[in-house]
Amino acid sequence: MKTEPTMDRQSTQRPLAASAGQSVDYEKYRRAAKRAEVATTIARYILWVVLLTGSIVFMLPLYMMIVMSLKSSHEIAASSVWAWPEKLTWENFQLVLSNPNAPFFLFFRNSAIIATLTTLGVIISSSLVAYPFARLRFRGRDRLFILLLSTMMLPGLVLMIPTFIMYKYLHWVDSWNPLWIPSWFGGGAFNIFLMRQFMMGIPRELDEAAFIDGAKHSTIFWRIVMPNSGAALATIGIFCFVYTWKDFMGPLIYLSSPEKQTLELGLNTYRALNQERWELLMAGSVLVMIPLIVMFLLGQRYFVKGIVMSGIK
Repeated sequence: MKTEPTMDRQSTQRPLAASAGQSVDYEKYRRAAKRAEVATTIARYILWVVLLTGSIVFMLPLYMMIVMSLKSSHEIAASSVWAWPEKLTWENFQLVLSNPNAPFFLFFRNSAIIATLTTLGVIISSSLVAYPFARLRFRGRDRLFILLLSTMMLPGLVLMIPTFIMYKYLHWVDSWNPLWIPSWFGGGAFNIFLMRQFMMGIPRELDEAAFIDGAKHSTIFWRIVMPNSGAALATIGIFCFVYTWKDFMGPLIYLSSPEKQTLELGLNTYRALNQERWELLMAGSVLVMIPLIVMFLLGQRYFVKGIVMSGIK
């Protein structure tokens, strides 16, 4: 009769002790979670400050270019470079667009044609080369891919003279051919690598289902792989278009006729004609940059998605 109450006391004391221990552990975990949350918030704010500072630093040249393009020559000489213009001078852009010695619209047309042809060639040819490396299995595939990537280590200056001699024998000098035709033969090792990494992420079950339905590799490439590679294609297109649009060395080497020059050569010609007119040079630079900004804003979402899904960190 006496043992039963003692057992009841022990059974009631143990849950109380267990509950007390649980409350202590819960309080400790809650404090640790709160400290982790505070540390995460502080780290996030520090990251935002660093990114904002870096963005401001990188945007300063753009700000200076826009400010100088909206000033008159007298205001540039009398005020600071960083000062916002007292009166916006839009005549600078009008003078650049209407200069007969450096026809802006002719240079713009030439750059648009060359950049468009080059971008199309890079997109199509790099996809065709990347497809076997990503979706097919054949002997020596990995070795060939490593050999392809090794070409990225060759500096362009080493190939400049042999390439010029080859194009001279082909009678391609002073024409657009050296600027866009090579892009239709491979598209470059980096673009092939980017497309291969993206294509490897597409499920192979799609290929197997297409093979069961009697499809060939050409059908799989054009109707399955390419429609699902839109992000990578947009990324390559933006990279190639920006590089071709801003290319100065290629047109400088191969183009000599004024009517065949691009915007970069035209801007350099305009600089030689107006050495002291910095407001006109900056206005021309702003006009050259506008298509690149518009293109990047339109394809920004696909650009970021293509970089992330291609495995480039």
